[in-house]
Amino acid sequence: MNVVLIVEDEMLEREFLTMVVRDGLQPEDILLTADSGVEAVRMAKQYRPNIIFMDLMIPDIDGLSAIQEIRKFLPQSCISILSAYSDFSYAQKAISLRVFEYLLKPVKPIAITAVLSKMLKTVSVIEQDVSDEKAEVGKPETNDHEHSHFIEEAIKYIGANFREKLTLETVATKVFVNPKYFSHVFKKEMGIPFTDYIIQLRIQYACRLLETTNYQAYRISLECGFSDPSYFNRVFCAKMNMTPQNYRKSVHALNQNDSSLGASVNG
Repeated sequence: MNVVLIVEDEMLEREFLTMVVRDGLQPEDILLTADSGVEAVRMAKQYRPNIIFMDLMIPDIDGLSAIQEIRKFLPQSCISILSAYSDFSYAQKAISLRVFEYLLKPVKPIAITAVLSKMLKTVSVIEQDVSDEKAEVGKPETNDHEHSHFIEEAIKYIGANFREKLTLETVATKVFVNPKYFSHVFKKEMGIPFTDYIIQLRIQYACRLLETTNYQAYRISLECGFSDPSYFNRVFCAKMNMTPQNYRKSVHALNQNDSSLGASVNG
């Protein structure tokens, strides 16, 4: 059974959303509405919704503040924003709060239905993963096929996006898996924690750039997904036992020796 909460202070908009969302739910599902941020937090505490549609500009406390409060006791709820505001700072804050979708008003019924369908699928998978995780205690090697499937999808996504700001929660959401469960399975399947795997890919890419470009270290750090060049230097030294500059020098020296050796042999 799903519990869906719609938070919208405009009555007509609230009724419209209620009508569209109800059509996508099962008879046993519960659909609730709230018209202010304070009421949204209160109802979320009382009814524990697993799906929430949140407007931003609502009375008492705004939608983002309400989500921030709700996240404290419902970290796994699937929350989407519907708002007339496209300001980047709102979207940025929404991302940090792990919002599922950010929909700009006016939203067509077909778009709401599509997002609801994806949210229902996501919460279903999360709840199943939590159940599987509990069932796995004392039962190693279960669900190997399912593990391989979503880890494979995660690796593809990471490979295409490791140079961007990439969190475990982001990847887990992309493969429709609970973050805690994803972290456990990822380490088991890959042999290293998620964060170490990302760093490993970034350092490998940094080595390639040091070998093939004349980029300064600060640019390479940005190209590889490190926002802080000094942190990049520390991580590189820890992994490669030398600074990026020394790595470049050693590679160039090795290449020159190979070239000289080849010339001597040919001569």
